[in-house]
Amino acid sequence: MKAEPRHPGTAWLVLLPVGFIGLLLAWALWSLPPEAPGLSRIVSENMPSSGVRAQVTAILLNFRSYDTLLEIMVLLVALLGAWNQGRLRHPASDQAQGPVLEGLVRLLVPVIIIVSGYVLWLGSHAAGGAFQAGALLAAAGVLLFVVHADWLPLRNDLSQRALLVAGPFVFAAVAGGLMVTGRLVLQYPAEHAGALILLIEAASTLTIGITLTLLFAGGRPPREGDE
Repeated sequence: MKAEPRHPGTAWLVLLPVGFIGLLLAWALWSLPPEAPGLSRIVSENMPSSGVRAQVTAILLNFRSYDTLLEIMVLLVALLGAWNQGRLRHPASDQAQGPVLEGLVRLLVPVIIIVSGYVLWLGSHAAGGAFQAGALLAAAGVLLFVVHADWLPLRNDLSQRALLVAGPFVFAAVAGGLMVTGRLVLQYPAEHAGALILLIEAASTLTIGITLTLLFAGGRPPREGDE
């Protein structure tokens, strides 16, 4: 059989748009100013009243706290979507875990919890905060779920629901309290900004940790008393 002749024009139809886009991107990068003004100057000027020394934390929990509140709500909505797919199916509980795995979990989980608390506190003046600390808590939760499928926080009870709404509830409570005092929503007083941010981050850490753990488990956990 003879090979079908290739059509050079087909390749040019692909290469021309790709090359044109590449030239546009190169021109955009070349035309950027040496020092982009952005909002860095405004952020730096308002850091003394933010309550923290880390610029990322100041932006996420003070200057743009609406975005962070919505991000936590997105996690909760994602979990509700996962629960809507059906019941959680635990791994077989009659399979005994090996001593190496159980010993490793007993060693790692306390260390992870301590490191999570440190990362939460670190967010006030360096890289860290609620999302990083919550991800570490979720890692501990995943380890516990792998070894103990009937781990208590995976039961659908009042304590689990309290953890799931702790972050949004504290966020909303702080916002409402500030409005009662005559301030705008999430407009922290400078003298209490650090304490309020730490309170919000601590509650959000718990919510993020349990939410990510339940997303890993998948499905709606059984209620107390269910088989």
